[in-house]
Amino acid sequence: MRNIDRQAERAWVTLGVLLALLLCAPDGAAGTDGPAWRPVVTAFHVHSKVSESGETLDQLAVEAKASGIDAIIFFDNFLLHYEYGLFPLRGVIRRTVELPSVLNIGVDRYLAEMREAGLRHPDVMLIPGVEVVPHYYWTGSIFSKDLTMHDAQKNMLVLGLPRADDYGRIPAAGNHASYEYGWNTVVLLWPLVLVPPAIWLINRRVDRRRGVGWTFMVVRERRPAPGVALLTVAVLLLVNNYPFGTPLYDTYSDENGLRPYQGLIDYVRQRGGVSIWSMPEARDFSRHDYGPLGVVTVKTDPYPEALLKTSDYAGFGAIYEDTVTVTDPGGVWDVALMAYLEGRRGNPPWGVGEVAYHGTDSAGKRLDNVETVLWVKEKTPAALLDALAKGRMYALERRKDYGLVLKEFSLTSEETGQSVISGETLEAPADAPFRVRVEVFSTDGQRRPVLAQVIRSGLVLSSTTETTPFSVQLRDVVPQGTGGYFRLLIGSADHRIVSDPIFVRSRASLTGALP
Repeated sequence: MRNIDRQAERAWVTLGVLLALLLCAPDGAAGTDGPAWRPVVTAFHVHSKVSESGETLDQLAVEAKASGIDAIIFFDNFLLHYEYGLFPLRGVIRRTVELPSVLNIGVDRYLAEMREAGLRHPDVMLIPGVEVVPHYYWTGSIFSKDLTMHDAQKNMLVLGLPRADDYGRIPAAGNHASYEYGWNTVVLLWPLVLVPPAIWLINRRVDRRRGVGWTFMVVRERRPAPGVALLTVAVLLLVNNYPFGTPLYDTYSDENGLRPYQGLIDYVRQRGGVSIWSMPEARDFSRHDYGPLGVVTVKTDPYPEALLKTSDYAGFGAIYEDTVTVTDPGGVWDVALMAYLEGRRGNPPWGVGEVAYHGTDSAGKRLDNVETVLWVKEKTPAALLDALAKGRMYALERRKDYGLVLKEFSLTSEETGQSVISGETLEAPADAPFRVRVEVFSTDGQRRPVLAQVIRSGLVLSSTTETTPFSVQLRDVVPQGTGGYFRLLIGSADHRIVSDPIFVRSRASLTGALP
């Protein structure tokens, strides 16, 4: 009964938003020119049985439909392969841990199963993606009993690559398909030169005198031991050097910095995909006792600075079930957005909501605890990917039996009538007035107090406590120079909304490509 109520609730929410866009839009709002924007409620960052979760694609699709979710964007683990080896035979004397992943079952099979499940559940779009560990590294030693593995959870989300082979060659830690091959391969195959002399030594016959006293005879016999020893060394070195390629980044060095992550971003962008920094402020820390080998520490520190030190990624986790500060007014996100406006970044980073769902038994999570609502004009996977890449969305977190819904967030020029939503840019003459309009309601229809903040270019323009349902309207003018942007922070604690920005620029400042 509860699932039926939730489904009906979401149906009314979707209907309400559509009616608001069609009937209550300000002058010149989107929807008067071609199809209207429609919301698609998305569970973003979900794991299936392929990696970690105990639920199949069919079970997740049924659960999504019952929860009023229109689309699931999966990010199953691409490859979870970790190893530590002792120098100089790291490839032989090593400990390896490998967990279920997409690469284990095969990318082609993973994509095929996703397509087939989508045909069985046409009411819920199932979109495949992968969660990637670009790099991890070791410090310390088992001999000093301070061995530590860093950044095993410093991950990126990848989707939208056009071919299975593009996924298969993702530069991830442990992915042999991404290794460098060439002259280094010839060098790594050098132990082969030991094989011919080893075989010769094994088959060689030597003369040996046998006899007693003054009587003796010459006997030709084999002495294979030196050859066997040499052949053993050759085989051992070949096993150590397998797969005869060089990983892009040394896992026994802490000097790689963010190069592995920028390399992944560049790889995905060049192939037409989308990459997203996953949960940049989440922490991971554990210690594992290996008896005589000592205690091994596994840790990943928060990495919000990566949002500023890397470029050309599409977005980052702006809401997830953890502490998030990068979205605070004047925080890391605003620094990155201002860098974009000032021409110091090629594209603005967008914020998404990550549910990070690993199954019904994972810390009481539900599939709809965190959602990403995408604005599209047609409900297709291509349209959803376009909305993600261009920032037409907002993220929300909800608990219990209700959540907040952003019915409208728009900027409308009073002079031209142009109206834009998140991810778009309002173009107007400098000093021309425009209106900011925000509408929010609660899914249970109750009157609930909500903190509503309108952020303008990193500063709080308006901060009021409103009661749902409510609307906020502000008036401003188009700035001269590099322009500005507006975004929203609504709610607090377990019920909150983070919108992606709307940009505004005077026509005189439009010197580069618009988002």
